[in-house]
Amino acid sequence: MLFSRSSSDSVPNDNGHRRLDLGKQAQEEALKLVQRVFVFPNSHAPRAVVFSSIQGNGSTEICCRAGEVLAAQGSGSVCLVDANLHAPSLHQLLGVAKSPGLIDAIVKPGPIKDFTVRIAGGNLWLLPSGSAAEAQGLFASDRLRSRVGELREEFDYVLIDAPAVGCNADAVVLGQMADGVVLVVEANSTRRETARMAKEIFEGANVKLLGAILNNRTFPIPEALYRKL
Repeated sequence: MLFSRSSSDSVPNDNGHRRLDLGKQAQEEALKLVQRVFVFPNSHAPRAVVFSSIQGNGSTEICCRAGEVLAAQGSGSVCLVDANLHAPSLHQLLGVAKSPGLIDAIVKPGPIKDFTVRIAGGNLWLLPSGSAAEAQGLFASDRLRSRVGELREEFDYVLIDAPAVGCNADAVVLGQMADGVVLVVEANSTRRETARMAKEIFEGANVKLLGAILNNRTFPIPEALYRKL
């Protein structure tokens, strides 16, 4: 599966929040992603999925797009979780405040939904990264696992944007709390050996790899011809 970055990141909606401005191709690819990962003819479809890239922050936009498409299908409530605490950006894509959010939910009491923001009054919610704090050690706490469990009870689907797998162990820890991981690979920059190592890291930690996405692929011949091949 491939994704191409749109020229315009987001546009305002009627409530002042921002939503991604998806080009036709990006919209089609996001729909394919949702159908392949979340739509199963039985009860074994994953409900909590981590999105992680091998390098950079390529997973953020894809996670957000998938969440919007899944919510628009009307199959249930969807919560996006910004767990990339060192470089959070989901709140910027959706035009909401950074806090309260995940960090606050880990260190403070209260229902998990009190830390989320509903987007455009629909089926999509966001749990932003939260107030600035030292992130080291937060993911190793039992409190995080408890909060992820609350999210699974509160929402039909939970999509978690995690840091790149090579940065630290956060993506692996989150993957162990979810139903699996979608790995984002950058076209023309991610080395095959690096991708293989990332796959082995997840498998070694008993984290299910649900699939991989080739992001920002370029077309040396017109894209329309690829579609006819």
